[in-house]
Amino acid sequence: MNKGFASTADTAVVGAGATFTRKGDDKVNKQTTSTPLWRNKKAVPIILQLIFVIIVGFALYFMINNVLFGLEQIGLTLGLDYLNLKASFPIAESLISYTPDDPYIRALLVGLLNTFKISVFGIIIATLLGVFIGIGRLSNNWLIQKLSTVYVEVFRNTPLLVQIFIWNFAVFLPMPKIQEALAIGPFYFSNRGAAIPWFTTYSNTLLWFIILFLLIVLAVFLFKKLMNMEINTGKKMHPFLYSIGSFIAGCIIVFFIIGNGPLHLTVPKLENGAFVGGTSLSIGFLSVLIALSVYTSTYIAEIVRAGIMGVPKGQTEAAKALGFKGSTSLRLIIFPQAIRIIIPPLTSQYLNVIKNSSLAMAVAYQDIVGIGNTVINQTGHTIETILIIIAVYLLLSLLTSLFMNFFNKKFQLVER
Repeated sequence: MNKGFASTADTAVVGAGATFTRKGDDKVNKQTTSTPLWRNKKAVPIILQLIFVIIVGFALYFMINNVLFGLEQIGLTLGLDYLNLKASFPIAESLISYTPDDPYIRALLVGLLNTFKISVFGIIIATLLGVFIGIGRLSNNWLIQKLSTVYVEVFRNTPLLVQIFIWNFAVFLPMPKIQEALAIGPFYFSNRGAAIPWFTTYSNTLLWFIILFLLIVLAVFLFKKLMNMEINTGKKMHPFLYSIGSFIAGCIIVFFIIGNGPLHLTVPKLENGAFVGGTSLSIGFLSVLIALSVYTSTYIAEIVRAGIMGVPKGQTEAAKALGFKGSTSLRLIIFPQAIRIIIPPLTSQYLNVIKNSSLAMAVAYQDIVGIGNTVINQTGHTIETILIIIAVYLLLSLLTSLFMNFFNKKFQLVER
């Protein structure tokens, strides 16, 4: 009886993973159970990610293999050798010299520069319009406020492509012929587009720009030096006047040494049915530029309005208490703080300008998409050309994002 009781008491189960035998045994047998693989919190995510990568890899392999098989069936192979072949088609607008005898790669470069041109000017004009319209929507003037509201509601809620068609077919094409061009000062408008004053370069223009850069660096250095002296000594050193004066004086000295300026402004003149001097803008470029700028400016206006309204009201009340005018407080106090709110969504609108510029193909403006489409029709190298177009837009978008992120960091509040 006692022996049976001792036998039962000497055996015990401790925990969920270990069983111990009699107390008197010299060896202790311990059996440990591991966590199942499907319940391991470290292994399961890794396994799922590997499965996802394998699925994506198989999908890409299938698509690439299918593309290569299709190209082989029609007698084509992937490659970029076709870019060195003669393009054999003209381009109406180009920032660099181009003839139909140039290769396809130069034609695509012309398209890239045309896309860059319309994107840069579109961003600048849309920003200026958006800032003024956004401030106008908050104006105390009833007429300005209502006009700004109508502007935003009309152009924001109309498709961009429709606006491009309206400017192209309803505004510019019905204009008078070039012989009877509408003249507004040195600006001429006809059914071929517009001719405006523009700058031409000299042989020493590059040297001029290098000198101007050095003069700007010198002026900034002088401004910082005088500003530090003014802070340390308490004496008025007029850093802004001296820095600007040194820059202007340097430009005058260089002008007398070289004999001309960095650029020369030429005014267009009508000769033999064509404009000479200045620069000509096609109706395709003008239609896309105006429609894109107006359309995007409505979104920028709302961003600006929201940014200004996001500044605490106490800032406005403090400015009024100090006797600032409404315009002065907006310029010196409210808007600088609103920029921190405005910049992030503004970046998205700049990227939209770059991508929406591809609609220029609809009115025969030869940007990268239009020229790429011509290259595809002539060579049949669809995949390579489309990848080049994608790379161009990706490059422009990444550069814009990089610049805006750098700009945004400069306006962020530094926490201590």
